Amino acid sequence: MSKYEVTIGLEIHAELNTKTKAFCGCANEYGAKPNTNVCHVCLAIPGTLPLINRAAVEKTIAAGLAIDCKINDIAVFERKHYFYPDLAKGYQISQLEKPICLGGGIKLGTGKFIRLNRIHLEEDAGKLLHNAVSQISLVDYNRGGVPLIEIVTEPDIANATEAVEFLEEVRQRLVYAGVAECRMEQGGMRCDVNISLKPKGAKKLGNRCEVKNLNSFKSVARAIEYEAKRQSELLDKGETISVQTRKWDEGAGKTTLMRDKGEAYDYRYFPDPDIYPIRITDRDVAEIKVAMPKLAHELKTQFVTEFGLPEYDAHVLTKNKLLAHFYLDCVTLLKEPKAVSNWTMVDIGKMMNDANTDVPPVTPAQLTEIIKMAMDKTITKTIGLELLQKVSGDSRKSPKKIAKDMGLLDGVSDAEIKKIFEAVKKDKPALVDDFKNNPQKVLPFIIGQVMKNTRGRAKSEIVEKLAKEFFK
Repeated sequence: MSKYEVTIGLEIHAELNTKTKAFCGCANEYGAKPNTNVCHVCLAIPGTLPLINRAAVEKTIAAGLAIDCKINDIAVFERKHYFYPDLAKGYQISQLEKPICLGGGIKLGTGKFIRLNRIHLEEDAGKLLHNAVSQISLVDYNRGGVPLIEIVTEPDIANATEAVEFLEEVRQRLVYAGVAECRMEQGGMRCDVNISLKPKGAKKLGNRCEVKNLNSFKSVARAIEYEAKRQSELLDKGETISVQTRKWDEGAGKTTLMRDKGEAYDYRYFPDPDIYPIRITDRDVAEIKVAMPKLAHELKTQFVTEFGLPEYDAHVLTKNKLLAHFYLDCVTLLKEPKAVSNWTMVDIGKMMNDANTDVPPVTPAQLTEIIKMAMDKTITKTIGLELLQKVSGDSRKSPKKIAKDMGLLDGVSDAEIKKIFEAVKKDKPALVDDFKNNPQKVLPFIIGQVMKNTRGRAKSEIVEKLAKEFFK
C-alpha cells in the first residue's frame, strides 16, 4: 500500500424532510404500511404528469448554502433511464447538465479542503423486501418519489478517516439547516464510495470501483480500507483493476461484485419534457438564506464568544442539534452559561445516551429550576440528579414541588448528622485513628455515608465541618 495513493470520491444521498414527495402530493413518511403512500403519479400510471414540490427545491438550495455552493439561476430535470423493479417508470427524474447547486466544499480539521462537484435534486426509488425463506421479493413503492439530494464530491479524499469526517460534517450541516433528518438506520442518508489507486506521484487516476449504498460511517470506513487493500493486492500481482460496481457485506467484512460499471451515457439522459426548467432568482436565494437557522459552527462561535464557554463545551453541545437548542433555551431562562453547560453536557447527555434518544428528557424550565436550587444550595447535586429522573418525560412536573412533597427541601440538623457519625464510628472503630492520621483520605467516605443516610439532603460543607470536630 505504501507505493500507492488512494483517491476517493463520495456520492451522498439524503432524503429531504418535506411533507410530500418530489413530484406528487403523496405523504413523505417513513414506516407507513407498504404501498399506502402512493398515487397514480408515483406509480407511473400512463397519462399522469408530475408536479414540482417547491419545498423540495427550496430545501435543496438551503443544503447548497449550508455547504457554500453556488446556486444555479436555471435548473433542469432530466430522465435517467434504467430498469429495476423498484423504479416504477423505468426512469428516474434527476438532474445532470444543470443541477440546482454547483461547487462548494468543506474544510476538514486538518485544514484540507474537500471540494464538491454539485448537489442535485432527484426522486428516490422504492424498496425491495426480500424473503430468504420463500425466496420471494416484494416491492414497497412508498419511498418511490421521495425527494432525494445527491451530494457529489470531487476525488479529493485520501483515506477512510477523511471520508468519515467529511460525512459527519455534511450530516451535521444538513440536519442543522433543517433540510433532512439523515437517519442512516432508516436509509435517510446513505453513501456510495468511489475508490481508485495509482502509483505514488502519478497524475492519472486509476480505474475506480464504486461501493454502493453504505448506511453507516463504520461501514464506509471498513469498505474503504478493504477495497484499497484489495486493489493494491491486485496491482501488486500486475493485474488490471476492472471498473465495477460492488456491494459491501458487513458480516463478511468485504466487498463483492454486483455488476460492471456503466458510464453516464448508458443511462440515456435527456431533458424531461413534462417538467419546465426552473428559474432561481437572487431574491429567492436571499430569502432562503435569511430563513435558515444557525449552523453548528455558527452556534459554536456564539457559545464561545458570547457565553464564554470552553471550545470543548461548545463542541459537545453542538454535536446534537436538539441539545444545542435546548442549551440555548436554558441560558435564556438562567444566565449561568457554564453551570448550564455542565448539567447539559454531563447529566442530560448521560440520560439521553442511556435512553438512546436525541431528545432531551426534560424541559429547559425544569432543568434550570433544578440548577438554580443547586446553585442556591437549597438542594445538593445528588438531589438534583434525583429530581431529573423524577421529572423526566413529563413537562408538567415541577422539580421544586416534587422536592417539597418528598421532603427533600427540609434541612438536616447537626444532631441528625452526628447520630450518623456515631453509627459509622461504631461500625468502623478504626476510623477515628484513620481520620486523625489522614483526614482528607477518610472524609469522602464519611461524607458519602451521611449523604446515603440523608438521601443527599445534607450539605457537604456542613458535614465536613462537623466531622472535623467529631472525629478529632
